[in-house]
Amino acid sequence: MTVDAVIADLASVAGRRFTLVGYSMGGRIALHAALSPALHERVERLVLIGASPGIAEEPERSARRLADQRLADEIERGTIEQFAERWASTPVLSGQPADVATAAHADRLRNTPSGLACALRGLGAGALPSLWERLGDLRVPVTLVVGDRDHKFQAVASAMAPRIADAAVLVVSGAGHSVHLETPDRVAAIIGATIVR
Repeated sequence: MTVDAVIADLASVAGRRFTLVGYSMGGRIALHAALSPALHERVERLVLIGASPGIAEEPERSARRLADQRLADEIERGTIEQFAERWASTPVLSGQPADVATAAHADRLRNTPSGLACALRGLGAGALPSLWERLGDLRVPVTLVVGDRDHKFQAVASAMAPRIADAAVLVVSGAGHSVHLETPDRVAAIIGATIVR
């Protein structure tokens, strides 16, 4: 699985002009898509939820790539239930309401270990190049959505916004990293808004 393959799939199904939304890893992929030759003329607005443009420094990215490879190997040796339990315990997902955690767990169980491992190897933070230096190339409105409990990605969004010509950071109260699951109505309103300021 490669980011180019994902972009090609998106290009084949997306409309002539569209709003592109991505969460976490999907947000990083959405950034790659919005900056790609195949889609940069078609994306009219970008909404990134708890997302990052990647790891800026090559030594850190290389270390992450090795860590992701080890994790992918572990995922393939285990069951989807083991992975789902492990992922739910990551610090970035702490503090989720019980109903959200239950729904997210059920969603994770719909994956397969081989599919997750493949995605991690091809699309993980270590695998993809950093886009920090390309944020200034974005020529569409970009909304950076983060939960008020997600301090890590609030810092990332605050660092991203000044590099983008038309960017707004929206901090959603009562939410952590999974803003779209914890406050779905608020996120739907953000995505549906014509102008978000």
